[in-house]
This record gives sequence, structure tokens and C-alpha cells, in this order.
Amino acid sequence: MADTPPKGDRIAKVLARAGVASRRDCEKIIAAGRVKVNGKTLQSPALNVTDRDVILLDGEPIKAPDTPRLWLYHKPPGLVTTERDEKGRDTVFDNLPDTLPRVMSVGRLDLNSEGLLLLTNDGGVKRHLELPSTGWTRRYRVRINGRPTEQDLAPLTKGMVVDGERFQPMQVQLDRQQGANAWLTLGLKEGKNREIRRAMAEVGFTVNRLIRISYGPFQMRDLKPGEVEEVKQRVLKDQMGWSQKPKLSPRKGRKKPANTR
Repeated sequence: MADTPPKGDRIAKVLARAGVASRRDCEKIIAAGRVKVNGKTLQSPALNVTDRDVILLDGEPIKAPDTPRLWLYHKPPGLVTTERDEKGRDTVFDNLPDTLPRVMSVGRLDLNSEGLLLLTNDGGVKRHLELPSTGWTRRYRVRINGRPTEQDLAPLTKGMVVDGERFQPMQVQLDRQQGANAWLTLGLKEGKNREIRRAMAEVGFTVNRLIRISYGPFQMRDLKPGEVEEVKQRVLKDQMGWSQKPKLSPRKGRKKPANTR
């Protein structure tokens, strides 16, 4: 007879949905001994909790999960997509409007890349949108140095292995030649680390500008660099496949801490 699955959700998932941090960072917070459940300090995230459990972070009750929300952000070049940077560089989160709650990025754009970055206050939304199985295409406008032909770019459309890492086939469109540079539109299903730059280098071209213009059904349109726009709840529900408002397992009687973003 199969074992009955434990009730509730993993503690890291609950913390992420309460806006503490990303699920991975919540696991680090747990490992650091900062979380207590029913008076017992946790050392491992291998625990399921329900709304009957008392969860404390640094001695304070975690807040009830907020309604999942999603924002479109036009990331300018020169910002790091991390909350803290060990080199002291400016981050995306240092430059967001103060009116936003604590948010997490859906995937990343590297330092010199720009364009559409999705932001969410909900760890479950973040995880769902990052999964390759979601099947959403990320589209980019890419400027490369050189005069490529369709034959030069053909390896990208077939999939390739770069430094031992396999990249899935990309959609590639050669748009126009502009002096010494060419503009392309690229679409890919995954967003591996510096994937486009590494793939283009493999076929002999250097990327000198990279702009993400869409992420699945979400498009940057006319957002200016640094601007943020919230996705309407009905649109988010439709795109996430929610037939009704998500069940969030609120924790009654818990104090809502101040915004620490």
C-alpha cells in the first residue's frame, strides 16, 4: 500500500508565497536556522506545513500570502538582476519604484541585456513561468557585428551544444543589415545563462545589443526603460489557467511586517 502523501506545502514554498524570498533563498534562510515552526528551529526545508502551524522568521510571524501579482518591467542595460551584488553594481531591485511590494524576477537578463523582465510577488507564479514545460517563447531583438547569411545561422535552428551544454533549437529571423551590424529576431523556449550570446559566438558572431521584447503572451510594447506596468488580474488568471481566485491558505491572526524590499 502506497504511503499517504503529507498534508500541506513545503515550508520553503510557503515562505516564498508569503514574500520572504525566492524558494531557493528561503531554503538558505531555513538552513541558517532563522525559521521556527511550532517553536522548533528548522535546519532542513524537508517539512510540510499547513495553516494550523505557527511559522516564525527571525522571531516574527510571517505575513499571510498576498494575492499573486505580475508586473512588466523594461530593464535598462547596466543593471544586475539580483537583489544584492557582491561587486557593488546597481541592481534591478535598487531601481524599482518604492510603490512596489517586495518582488522577484522571473528568470534573469544579464548586465548588458535590456528589455522585458517579468516581476512577481509570488514564488509559485515565478516557478511556473520559469519552467520550460510552460512552453512560452521568449523573443529577442539581437544586433550582431558582421554580415551573417541564413546558412551561417542555420546551426541555431537545429539546436547545438556549447561548452558541453545543449541548447534547444531557436527561431531565427534575419531582419536587416545596418552598416557593419545585422539585426535578428530570435525566439527560444528556455533561458539558459547567456544562451544567445554564447550560441552566436559559437557560429562566429558577437552580440553587441540584446533586447527582450516578449515573454510568452506578455509584451514590452511601448514601455520606456525603467518603467513598470502591472498585468491586470483577469489577464494573469487567464494566462496562468486559473479558473478562479487561487487558494492561498491565509494564516489568521498573524502580524503583517513592514515592507523590507
